[in-house]
Amino acid sequence: MIKIDEKGYYGKFGGAYIPEMLHPNIEELRENYEQIVATDEFQKEFKSLLKDYVGRPTPLYFAERMSRKYGAKIYFKREDLCHTGAHKVNNTVGQIILAKKLAKKRIIAETGAGQHGVATATVCALMGMDCTIYMGSLDIQRQRPNVERMKILGAKVVPATSGNQTLKDATNEAMRQWINNPVDTHYIIGSVVGPHPYPEMVARFQSVISEEIKWQLKEKEGTENPNLVIACVGGGSNAAGAFYHYYNVPQVRLIAVEAAGLGISSGKSAATTALGTPGILHGSKTLLMQTEDGQVVEPHSISAGLDYPGIGPVHAHLFDIGRGEFVAVEDKDAMKAGIELSRMEGIIPAIETAHAIHALNMIMYRKGDIIVINLSGRGDKDLETYIKWGGY
Repeated sequence: MIKIDEKGYYGKFGGAYIPEMLHPNIEELRENYEQIVATDEFQKEFKSLLKDYVGRPTPLYFAERMSRKYGAKIYFKREDLCHTGAHKVNNTVGQIILAKKLAKKRIIAETGAGQHGVATATVCALMGMDCTIYMGSLDIQRQRPNVERMKILGAKVVPATSGNQTLKDATNEAMRQWINNPVDTHYIIGSVVGPHPYPEMVARFQSVISEEIKWQLKEKEGTENPNLVIACVGGGSNAAGAFYHYYNVPQVRLIAVEAAGLGISSGKSAATTALGTPGILHGSKTLLMQTEDGQVVEPHSISAGLDYPGIGPVHAHLFDIGRGEFVAVEDKDAMKAGIELSRMEGIIPAIETAHAIHALNMIMYRKGDIIVINLSGRGDKDLETYIKWGGY
C-alpha cells in the first residue's frame, strides 16, 4: 500500500529537513492544512474554481492516428487545455484558497518553465494578493513569453543568478525569502517536492487528473483502468496527479519519463533515477544527482520544466520499490516526438510533455493496450525552442 505516514515519508523518502528558522512556517501549514482542506467550505470553493475558472474536466482524447502508428489505444489527458496552459493551475488554485484561509497577504513561488509562475500569478490576480516569482536567469531567457505573462498579471519576477540559473536556484531563492517573511507570506511550491506537507498536498490537488481519467475511461472503454499511464517527471507534479488513484492498482503500469539531456552519461542530463543517490534536497529526503561529498550536480535538459537535479519523494519511493517504471529521453528524441504529435494530431505539446510521447518508442506493451499519456502543458511557451531546433 503506497501512502504517506504521519511524518511525511513515503517509505524511506520524504520528511521535513529544514532550518530552525523555517519551522514556524512549516508547522503552521502542517497543523492547519488537513483540517482546512477537509471542510465543505474549502471543497466547494476549490471544485467551483476548477470547473468554472480552470475549465475542468479536461478532455480525455483518443488519438486515432497515433494509435494506428503505435498499435495501441492511445488517449491523451488534455491538461494543456487548462486555463494558463498546463496542469500547474490545479495546485495553485488549491494553495491560494488555503493561503487566504491562513490570512496570508503575500505569495511567493519558484518556477522553471514558467507555467507554475503563470499559474501562481493568475490566482494571485484572482484573489488580489501580492505576488513575487523567483526564476532562474537562464530560464527567463528561454521562457520569455511566460515571463511577460507573469508581469502582465501583476507579478514581480526576480531572477536567480546563482548556480546553473535554473529551477534549483529559483527554489533556493524562494526558500530564503520565506524564511525572512514567515508571518504574512505563503510559499506556493509548484511540484511534489519540498518539506512535508508539500509533496502530499500538491499531489492531492493534482489528483483530480487521475480522478477524471477513471470515470472518463469508464465511459469510453468500459473500464476505469488503463494498461499504462505515462507522464514526464521533473519534480513530478503532473505525474503524481496522473498516477495518484492508480498507486495501489498493480495492474496499471506507471511509466515515469525523465530528461536524459544530451545523454545519461554525457554530464549534461537530468535523469535522476539513473544518476541519483539518496540525499536531502529542498527540505526532503529523496533521490538527487550529487557528488560523493554531497554537492548537487547541475542538471541539464532542453526542457526548463525537467531541468531539476532531483525528483519528488513519492517518485523516489515508486522507483525504490519498483512500482514505477522510469525511462530517460534525450533532448533530440523529445523534440522529434513533439513535432510528431504536432503533425499527427494537431497538438503542439510542451517540450516536457514531448519526453513522455517519445517513451512509446522505449517501452514494451501489447497490441491493443490502453495507454493514457498526460499532456501536462501546451507548447506555446516553447515555440522559440522548436523553431530554433527545427529551423522552421
